[in-house]
Amino acid sequence: MEISPWSLPFNLLFTSMLIVVVLAADPYSKALLSLKSQIIDGSNSLDDWKVPPGETPSGKVHACSWSGVKCNKNSTIVVGLNLCMKNLAGELLGNQLSVFTELVELNVSQNAFSGELPVEIFNLSKLTTLDISGNNFSGRFPNGITGLKKLVVLDALSNSFSGPLPVEVTELESLKVLNLAGSYFDGEIPSSYGSFKSLEYLHLAGNSLTGKIPPELGKLKTVTHMEIGYNFYEGSIPWQLSNMTELQYLDIAGANLSGSIPKQLCNLTKLESLFLFRNQLMGSIPWEFSQMVSLINLDLSDNLISGPIPESFGELKKLKLLSLMFNEMNGTVPNTIAELPSMETLFIWNNFFTGSLPENLGRHSRLRWLDVSNNSFIGSIPPGVCAGGKLFKLMLFSNNFTGNLSALSNCSSLVRIRVEDNSFSGEIPLNFSHLHGIRYIDLSGNRFTGGIPADISKALKLQYFSVSNNPELGGTIPWKTWSLPFLQNFSASFCNISGNLPPFRSCKSLVVVELQKNTISGSIPNSISNCQSLEIINLARNHLSDHIPKELASLPSLGVVDLSRNDFSGSIPAEFGKSSSLVLLNVSFNDISGTIPSHKLLQSMGSSAYAGNPKLCGAPLQSCSTAIDGKKLRLILLISAGVVILIAATVSLLIRLRKGSKGQWKMNSFIGLPQFTANDVLRSFNATDSMEELPPFSGAFCKAVLPTGITVLVKKLEWGPKRVKIASEFITQLGNSRHMNLIRLLGFCYNNQLTYLLYDCLPNGNLAEKLRMQRDWGMKCRIIIGIAKGLCFLHHDCNPAIPHGDLKSSNVMFDDNFEPRLADFGFKHLIQLIKGTVPATSSTLGTGEFNDAIKDELYKDIYDFGELILEILTNGKVIKGGASIQSKPKDVVLREMYDENEAGSTNSLQEDEMKQVVDVALLCTKSRAVDRPSIEDALKLLSGLKANGK
Repeated sequence: MEISPWSLPFNLLFTSMLIVVVLAADPYSKALLSLKSQIIDGSNSLDDWKVPPGETPSGKVHACSWSGVKCNKNSTIVVGLNLCMKNLAGELLGNQLSVFTELVELNVSQNAFSGELPVEIFNLSKLTTLDISGNNFSGRFPNGITGLKKLVVLDALSNSFSGPLPVEVTELESLKVLNLAGSYFDGEIPSSYGSFKSLEYLHLAGNSLTGKIPPELGKLKTVTHMEIGYNFYEGSIPWQLSNMTELQYLDIAGANLSGSIPKQLCNLTKLESLFLFRNQLMGSIPWEFSQMVSLINLDLSDNLISGPIPESFGELKKLKLLSLMFNEMNGTVPNTIAELPSMETLFIWNNFFTGSLPENLGRHSRLRWLDVSNNSFIGSIPPGVCAGGKLFKLMLFSNNFTGNLSALSNCSSLVRIRVEDNSFSGEIPLNFSHLHGIRYIDLSGNRFTGGIPADISKALKLQYFSVSNNPELGGTIPWKTWSLPFLQNFSASFCNISGNLPPFRSCKSLVVVELQKNTISGSIPNSISNCQSLEIINLARNHLSDHIPKELASLPSLGVVDLSRNDFSGSIPAEFGKSSSLVLLNVSFNDISGTIPSHKLLQSMGSSAYAGNPKLCGAPLQSCSTAIDGKKLRLILLISAGVVILIAATVSLLIRLRKGSKGQWKMNSFIGLPQFTANDVLRSFNATDSMEELPPFSGAFCKAVLPTGITVLVKKLEWGPKRVKIASEFITQLGNSRHMNLIRLLGFCYNNQLTYLLYDCLPNGNLAEKLRMQRDWGMKCRIIIGIAKGLCFLHHDCNPAIPHGDLKSSNVMFDDNFEPRLADFGFKHLIQLIKGTVPATSSTLGTGEFNDAIKDELYKDIYDFGELILEILTNGKVIKGGASIQSKPKDVVLREMYDENEAGSTNSLQEDEMKQVVDVALLCTKSRAVDRPSIEDALKLLSGLKANGK
């Protein structure tokens, strides 16, 4: 059949007119299509929001068949709109909402909507549920919410609202759920918040609230759940909160509270969870707390609480979690604690407790996690500690315990054992064939005998094992030890171990081997070449002999090798000099001969690394003597004279250059560095051999000791006279940027051609060096949060913002307290300024505006932070994993992280926190920069982590 050339445009016109007619009779669908056109739908989640051609008006709403739209039974009225987790963004303008007069539920949570919350929402008078959580709505919370007379649920968790908390919400008589947590609300909690008539759930945590907690909150007779922590209050806990008689959950953690804990809280007889950790509460725990018979979780950790654990706690028959760690408590643990039938977790570490643990501890409950470390306990391990068959982690380290470990011999549920730094004795009775899940064992610093159990190779999940500093342990290293598939750290130094090293047939995961101060003999097996992940090997002070195998020298990750005070002979393998990872090589006091290979790396180790080998010569030891005939001697003397003349000329030239084209040296000091002159600093550099060898724009540091003995890290930069002013201004901005999670820039010494940046010398290395070390969950949280805080300061508290530019594990350093500090922040931008690859207007001029390049760098910092989280969670196994984590289902990612960090059903708290951290990593590594949260928002999402595991 022939088709008329006019038929196609006619059909299109007819279809368009039909859709217009349909939409004219269907204002709901028209409004939703208008809404769709104004927002960003990154995942095409609203792809089914369309009117199919050929449809005719039927009196029904087309939108009723669309995703997220809920209608009445006749499909004639829209009563609900649920756009939760649709990956939507942009601003909600609100001009489409007027037609939804019958709307009961509006849920736009877990998207990326921004801008101000449209006040038109408050005209939807039949609304009972309004959920806008997990977005980026900003500005003050708008007025007019009193129009929502029937509102039952208002959830605005995790947005960017600022200003005071909205007062109008107190007039909503039907309101049962109010969640305003995780934003930037400031000021005091209004006293009128005590006047809600029907409220059951109140969540204000994670804001910037100040002032005193209003005692009027005690009038909330219907509230069962209240979270108001993670703010910046002043004063104490109002005793009037004890009048909230329906309260089941109370969390005021991390809130800067002081004073004592009101004993009147004992009136909260329905309370199941009380969290007051991380404050400055003082005094003792009221014995009246035993009246809170419904209590399941009690966490008073990280305060200044003193006195004993009340004997009356034996009345808390439902108590599962008791956390009193990091306080100043003393006395003994009451025997009544051991009688609690529901007790699963007991955390009392870092206090001043004494005496023995209760004899029946664990016998009457299904105890999962016991941590009493860093106290002054004596006596033995309670014999029934594992009687419940659920003991997951046992932490007894740094006490004065005695006796043996027989209570643990068949405790098959154990995953982690830490009993180091006590006085345990006897043989190690652990039955490894029954310890199916054991991953971490530290028995160091005790008095064990009888050697390492021969069946250790049956602990197939073991990752960390240490028996160091048990001088009477004896025995040999079991033959199949290195075959453990996940073993990373094996430490057995100062244990009087003898025999030979077992062959390294399978050691793919092995990272650290520490066997110094034993009586091990024989040679290092050539099979050590299989240990491709090995980073540290310490065999010092043994009786090892034969040659040093070149297979050891060729390992790609090897950083520390200590073979000192043995009987090694032969030469030093030249392969050591080719290593890109070697930091320390010590072969002193052996019988090594020949010439030290002439590699710069080996010569930089210093003479102490080679001392005590009479047959060894070459730099940095004495030169190897050779016969020299007369002609060669005259030639050498002539060359030497020429070199002397050349050096003198060079020195003279350098002096002229310093006084001439390079200009005079100047010194600019910031807070923390004494006011030295440039000459003082330059003289200190003269003793630092490698200072001038640093290439320009080097990422490496060198150490220098300044006058009065201050040791600093020094970074060298070359610049031209035209860039001195703008670059020095930016360096000054970096120097004035002070935060506990940033390395301090102390000053800089410069002329027209060269500058030296002086930084704090931090003693505990960087994260890259320690990633593969087994860390407890609490330490990982502390590192992640510290990094986030430092980055947040650079992005949000510096004006203008400073992109880090090179966030990676090697640029996270640790201070005396192992607090993470970001190094090299702003260094990339500084280099760009010096090279002239960015305009001066984008640097330090205080306009507060960003150009596109700066924005891109800020977004990149967020992405790098997400990748750094993954590195920390996987102990360095996943590097640059942003793309891979986005391509996997979330449940697969979570399962991998749970396995890596020993989380699971036995530790639901850690599992929940880990899910929270993984969520942040997923958000930060979104492929589109605009979909990533600000670091400020990421920090808010992390703010609830307790970081109290081990």
